[in-house]
Amino acid sequence: MITDRIDDITRIPPEYRAAIPPCPKSVKIELTARCDFKCFFCATGFKLREKADMEWDLLCRLLREMREAGVEEIGLFYLGESFLYRKLPDAIAYAKELGFPYIFLTTNGRLATPKRVGDCIRAGLDSLKFSFNWASPEQCKEITQVNAFDTVVSNIQAARGVRDAVEAETGHHCGLYASSIRYDGEQQDRMKEAVATVTPYLDEHYWLPLYGQAGLTAGARGTKPVAGNVGRIGALRDPLPCWAVFTEGHITYDGKLAACCFDHDGRFNMGDLKEMSFMEAWQGAAFQALRRANLCKDVTGTACETCIAYQ
Repeated sequence: MITDRIDDITRIPPEYRAAIPPCPKSVKIELTARCDFKCFFCATGFKLREKADMEWDLLCRLLREMREAGVEEIGLFYLGESFLYRKLPDAIAYAKELGFPYIFLTTNGRLATPKRVGDCIRAGLDSLKFSFNWASPEQCKEITQVNAFDTVVSNIQAARGVRDAVEAETGHHCGLYASSIRYDGEQQDRMKEAVATVTPYLDEHYWLPLYGQAGLTAGARGTKPVAGNVGRIGALRDPLPCWAVFTEGHITYDGKLAACCFDHDGRFNMGDLKEMSFMEAWQGAAFQALRRANLCKDVTGTACETCIAYQ
């Protein structure tokens, strides 16, 4: 199940608790920085950086490098919405051709139409997760600035039939999942009702805390996020050392290796992969210094210091 894979990454196995850890098992690579939503709890809408697509040749080179280095799980997304990327099925097919055992994707769901989902699963997608964070059509529009609730629900429900049909046709199985932010009080009760409309079509649903996105969205609209990225509800981790610094790579559309799940402004840049290899940056001096600070649980003077976890 998807939560088993998440927990394997966030627990930081002993061999990864080092300044120079092995090649990460999982890497997320950003096909596009563009997003069609502007959610208040996500800093993507703040326009803190340029928004464009990854160059195809760079994507192919990085995928080859990472597979040769030993990366097993590749997420073809990071901070943007990958269904905006025209060649998404081609990227999945190429990653599968290279031999990645597990290719996964997270989407807000609006553009995950039955045809697009079918194309992705036929290309070899192993996991599709929907971020489902609104309790009603009105709330979806308020949060995202897009009237998308009914479309997303319809796409989630249709995805199950598409997945089952492709599996019967090809034998390839793609897991279908969704995550939701666990709010408080009445909002959480409303969320449970909304989630109940899609869970029959999913293999698994799980809850996430509200993140502060490296301090960028802390306190937005009166909300109080958790400290750092502590994983999922039911398997929460300590904010320090932060698992994202040790066990999962994050690559922006322009080829930067980020040390954070939420590097919306470039301050977690650990190396330019247009100038160096993935493993050179992953085990480079900048990353080593940040990992030592995390292991000591004193991130004063590092990029992590500005995260809400350490205020």
